[in-house]
Amino acid sequence: MKQLDLADLSITGLTDIQTFSLPVETLFPDFTKIHLEELQRWDPSIVSHGLVHLTVRSWLLRHSGKIILIDGCVGANKERPNHPDWHRRSGLEWLNALSAEGLRPEDIDIVMCTHLHADHVGWNTRLENGVWVPTFPNAQYLCGRLEYDFWLRNYQAFDKHGAFADSVLPIVEKGKMQLVDDGWELSDGLAVELGSGHTPGHLCLNAKAGAIFCGDVVHSPLQLKFPELSSAFCSNPKAASKTRKKLLRRISETHDFLIPAHFPDPGWVKIKKVKVGYETDR
Repeated sequence: MKQLDLADLSITGLTDIQTFSLPVETLFPDFTKIHLEELQRWDPSIVSHGLVHLTVRSWLLRHSGKIILIDGCVGANKERPNHPDWHRRSGLEWLNALSAEGLRPEDIDIVMCTHLHADHVGWNTRLENGVWVPTFPNAQYLCGRLEYDFWLRNYQAFDKHGAFADSVLPIVEKGKMQLVDDGWELSDGLAVELGSGHTPGHLCLNAKAGAIFCGDVVHSPLQLKFPELSSAFCSNPKAASKTRKKLLRRISETHDFLIPAHFPDPGWVKIKKVKVGYETDR
């Protein structure tokens, strides 16, 4: 299923990188022998040969006459030498996915950044005559105030990819970034919710129609089975685990769709509580 329709909300994934793989122990440093014994039971689209497979995508929302983009993936022409799969990419796959929806960058009304990691803000900007400019010239960009303040203070020390400088600051300098707080309504029925742990000011988006866009609160379906596992990229693993457990419990009770950034196609799931952790509810 390419599109998910919930009442007045239409949801489509825009894929930037179909498969980005990492060794399971690299992504989840707390993996134990007990966890490893479970891996052979998993769908190979999720994990195989000791590698966790992630998809890098944006979410395109059509709601109340607005075109909304959640997260900007890796982007194009970015200097990311630490990740060869991200380095100086053409970005054609993502642009083609947007075009297939009958849209141009100029048509996007709102861009929400769940957090400011390099694989979530890349398409915020594009390179024009050697200068980073907003990819979506008519859009209002949104970011959590806590998230932005943290990276503004610390990006020179902690941003190993340079994403804050090439994909966030140019938006701020153009006066296009709005900083928002917990509970702020992006649109009627779409409200942001602080879900810190992965980053200090990570935001989720709650859709009253029946979905939660949770960014990197959950990276992989492996964390449904083992919600205690936080990724190596979480700034506060204990807080991330607490946020994830709370979110998964709520999702399982409400039967809303869980919509992370990196799950395999179609990218959304419903979950149910089982004896150990959660599993998808088909």
